Amino acid sequence: MLTFLGRRRRYCDGISRRDFLRVGALAVGGLSMADLLRLKAQAAVGPPPGKSVIMVFLHGGPSHLDMYDMKPQAPVEFRGEFRPIHTNVPGIDICELMPRQAQIADKLAILRGLHFVEEHSAHSLWTGYPERISRPAFGSVVSYFKGRQDGLPPYVSLMNRPTDEDPAYAGSGHRPFVPTGPGLENLGLVAGVSLDRLHDRKQLLSHLDGIRRDIDYRGALAGLDAYTVRALDMVASSKTREAFDINQESPATRQRYGKPNEDFLRARRLVEAGISVVTLVVGGWDTHGNNFNALRSLLPNLDQGVHALVSDLHERGLGKDVAVVVWGEFGRTPRVNVSAGRDHWPIAGSAVLAGGNFKTGQIIGETDAHGEHPKGLSMTASHVLTSLYEHLGIDPARTIPNNNGRPMYLLDERDPVPGLV
Repeated sequence: MLTFLGRRRRYCDGISRRDFLRVGALAVGGLSMADLLRLKAQAAVGPPPGKSVIMVFLHGGPSHLDMYDMKPQAPVEFRGEFRPIHTNVPGIDICELMPRQAQIADKLAILRGLHFVEEHSAHSLWTGYPERISRPAFGSVVSYFKGRQDGLPPYVSLMNRPTDEDPAYAGSGHRPFVPTGPGLENLGLVAGVSLDRLHDRKQLLSHLDGIRRDIDYRGALAGLDAYTVRALDMVASSKTREAFDINQESPATRQRYGKPNEDFLRARRLVEAGISVVTLVVGGWDTHGNNFNALRSLLPNLDQGVHALVSDLHERGLGKDVAVVVWGEFGRTPRVNVSAGRDHWPIAGSAVLAGGNFKTGQIIGETDAHGEHPKGLSMTASHVLTSLYEHLGIDPARTIPNNNGRPMYLLDERDPVPGLV
C-alpha cells in the first residue's frame, strides 16, 4: 500500500484539512472504482496528445512579500524578517529560504501584482471565476475537449478537495480521477477473471446505457456504463498502476524530491505517462499569526519540491511539453499585524510558471514600493488560465453548453499573460 500523509492544519475558516494520498484495495467485482472515475461522458476530439499541465495549489494564501516579491527597502513592518538573495538571473531576487529555486530562476517566470478573489478555495484559480459563478474546473474543460489518451484518465487530482474541482455543466464524466481510499493497489485482474471475461462484462454493460436517462434532466446518469467500462479498462492496464507508483523511482530520485514532496514526484510520473492535467496541494499558508515561523518550515520544503520537479522535467526532455504553475488563492497583507502574521490580500499576489515553452528567466508585472498594489500591468487568474489553455492547444473562446443548453465561453477575459510566449 502506498500512503501519503500531510500535516493536519486548521485554517481561519475553521475547517480542518488533511492532505493525504492512500492507495488501497479495489473491489473489482463491485466495480467501486467507477465511482472514482466519472471521467468522460462522451468521446471528444481535441488537440494532439503530449502537452500537460501541473497545477500546484498553495492553499491558504502564500505571502508574496516573503517569497517572490520582496521589498527590502520598505519599512520593517512591511519587509518582514527575511532577506532576498540573488538568483542565476541578474536582477531577479527571491527569498533566502528558497536557494534551490534561485539556482533555476532561468527556468521560472515570476508573476507579480496578480489580482485575486478573496476566497479560501482553488475555484477562482481553476475556473477564472469566483465561487458564486458555477464554471467547469480547468482540468474538466481539458477532459471535455481532449479526452483520454491510451486508456488513462485525462485529469487527475491529488488534492482531495472535489468542491474546488467541480466539472459543473461539462458533465460528471469530466470529474478528476482522485486516487484516494480504495483505488489502485489491486488494479489488476482478480483470480479467475480473464481478459475474455472482462470483455464479456463490458459487452453486458453496454446494454444498460439507457437506464433512467429520460428522467435525469442534468444528464448525471448519461454514459454511466461508459464510466464503469473505463474502470474495467484501467483495471486491465498496468500503465495506470505504474504511473501512480513512486516506488518504481530510484532512491536517489525520491531523495531529490524529499518525502514531503512525494506528490510532486507523483505528478511528474503522471504527466510522463500521458495524463493531461494533474493538480496537487501544499497547505499551511494561512498565516494570520506567526507568519515567519511558519514560513521557515514551509518554504524549504516547497523550494525543494519546485526545484526537483522543474529540473526533473527539463532533464527528461519534458520542459516544453509540461507547463507548471505554482500559486495560492491570494497574497498576504504587506503590513505585518500584531500577531507577527499577515492577513488576506487579494489586491496583489504572485505566481510562478515554468515549462510549457514559456519565456522564462523573467519577472512579469510589478507592485509598488510596499507590495500593496499592482503598477501598470494588471493580471488575474484568467490571464494565467488563457496561457495554459493555449499551451494545450485549446482556444479559450470555445464554448461548452450549460445545463440550459446555452453556450458558455471557457473564459470571458481571454488575454494571455503578456510576454510569456
